[in-house]
Amino acid sequence: MKPNSMISMVAALALLAGVSSAQGQQAPGEPITQTKINLTLEQRHVIKEIIKDVKVQPAPANTETSVGAKVSESVPLNPMPTEVSEKVPQIKTHLFFLKDGRVVLVDPKDRTVVEAIE
Repeated sequence: MKPNSMISMVAALALLAGVSSAQGQQAPGEPITQTKINLTLEQRHVIKEIIKDVKVQPAPANTETSVGAKVSESVPLNPMPTEVSEKVPQIKTHLFFLKDGRVVLVDPKDRTVVEAIE
């Protein structure tokens, strides 16, 4: 291998190492939040089927539902129904709202959307 190509490869590896380590860093004292949860298709179906029968006020039209979006304090969030918590325990502490036929799951710590189920 030529010296120049070896230097380029080492520089590229160093850059990649810096990028991946920087992505995992978090400011001291900052709460750990999860921006996405992993649900199976079956779990998503169970959540949707149970929550579709729950009577809650839908979110305002301008409410963002993409994963990672912060939900405004003006949007009413609902506690997870007991039946959902029993069947999908990893979301029992999450809140939800409904918008345009979607069930949107929210992390209660920082009101961040973690999942939107069609």
